[in-house]
Formats: sequence, structure tokens, C-alpha cells
Amino acid sequence: MLPPHVVAVVLLAAVLHAGWNVAVRAGRDRRRESALMLVGGAVLAVVLLPFLPALPAAAWPYVLISSLLNGVFFILVAEAYAHGGIALAYPLMRGVAPMLTLVTSWLLLGEALPPLAWIGIAAICGGVVTLARRRGDVAEARAARFALANAVVISAYTLNDAVGVRLSHTPLTYTLWMFPLSAIPTLLWLGRSTSLHVPSLVEAARGICGAGASIGAYSLVLWAMTRAPVAPVAALRETSILLGVVLARLLLGERPGRRGWSGAAAIAAGAALLRLAPG
Repeated sequence: MLPPHVVAVVLLAAVLHAGWNVAVRAGRDRRRESALMLVGGAVLAVVLLPFLPALPAAAWPYVLISSLLNGVFFILVAEAYAHGGIALAYPLMRGVAPMLTLVTSWLLLGEALPPLAWIGIAAICGGVVTLARRRGDVAEARAARFALANAVVISAYTLNDAVGVRLSHTPLTYTLWMFPLSAIPTLLWLGRSTSLHVPSLVEAARGICGAGASIGAYSLVLWAMTRAPVAPVAALRETSILLGVVLARLLLGERPGRRGWSGAAAIAAGAALLRLAPG
């Protein structure tokens, strides 16, 4: 069993991760909210990086690849939430990615998948089908496509970072560098469809807090993995899928319906099973 303080930290990380997604969705212009997150992360990076260990040369190629993927990630987050709600897009992005990572390792590296992993894959697929059939709204269909595309991006940078973070020996430095490196090209892209004028103080604070929540969620999980076995920590973190739906219901008034709740629950359970499956 996980120690109580580790459980508390991982659940806090899950709340932070779900929280910044809800904050992006809550804004009237989701593309602008994503841009604010990127700028906020870049500001935090400029402030914190001088006080952190330098990144080894061997890790730079991985940081550059992840920076490109991170930029695409924020673009797809903005597009998914511009067309659909948290209850649809967040479980698809968050839950399908670990399945894609595992299946890719199986196909490319020949890694055998234990029965528990196949059960998890089946649960995720069932959840995806349930969410996809929830309603025939054209906008939500587009949101689902953007969310599933983002799951591919998340899977790609997860595989890349699995090597890069180890080479960096400093996960926080590795993570922070991605924000300024990905900010300019991503902002140029987002600027094609939204206003990127100088933010107000309230908007700037929102962007910095959102970026801080994203970085904090990642850092807390990394800390937890140094204090407890990786598999149960990673599995517990998947509670963010259901937390995102709950927060969207409480704060945004979204009504997922029975299909939405059951689809999100199936994806969360499947993702947790993948994390617990022996490797």
C-alpha cells in the first residue's frame, strides 16, 4: 500500500492537472487561455532556470523534440476545448495516451503485454466508444478528434521524455525549458485564430497560476515516484480523469449524463490497470 502522505501528494497532483484543464475550458477564448498558459510557463522558466542545474548536452535533442510536441499539445488542447467540454475531451486525451504508449512499445519493441494490460486496453476502448456515441453534435465530434489526436502527441512525448528525463538528471530543468522553447511558434499558430494582445494583470496571473499547476502536478508525481513504487503512483494519478469530470460538473455546470460518466470511469479504470500491469 502507498503511504498516506504519498497518496495525498498524488491526489493533489491529480487535482492540479485536472484544475488547469478546467481553467482553460472555463475561459471564453480557449485558444487565448492556452496561450496564457504557455506565456506563464515561459515566465516561470525565466525566473527559475538560473537557480537550477544546467541541462546536460545529451538531453538537449530530447528537450527540443518535446518542445515541438508540447507546442502541438497546447494547440490541440485549445481546439478540443473550443469545440467540446471537459467530460468528453479530457478523458480521451488523458486516458487514451497511456494505451497508445503501451501498444506502441508492444508493436515496435516486441514487449509482451500481460493479461491485465489487455483488460485495461479493452476498458479504454469501451470508454472511448461510449463517449463517442454520447451524442451526435458536430462540434463535439470535432472535439473528440482533436482530443484523440492529442492523445497521440502525449504518447509521443511520453516515450521521448522517458529517455530525455533520465539523461537530464534534473526533471524540473527539463520540464521548464520546454515552455520558452515551444512558446514562440505555438503563439504564432494560436495567433492566427485569436487575439494575442498584451494580457491584463488578471490574465497574466491566471496564466502563471495555470502553468504553475501544470508544472507542480508533474513535479509532485515525480517526487511521489521516489518515495513509493512507480506503478501504484501512476495508477492513482489517473484519478485526474474522473476529477476533471467532477470539477467540470461543479464549476462549469457540465452535465455528462450516464454515458459521459460511464465512459470516463471506464477510461480511468483502464488507464489505472495499464499502470498496474507488470512490465
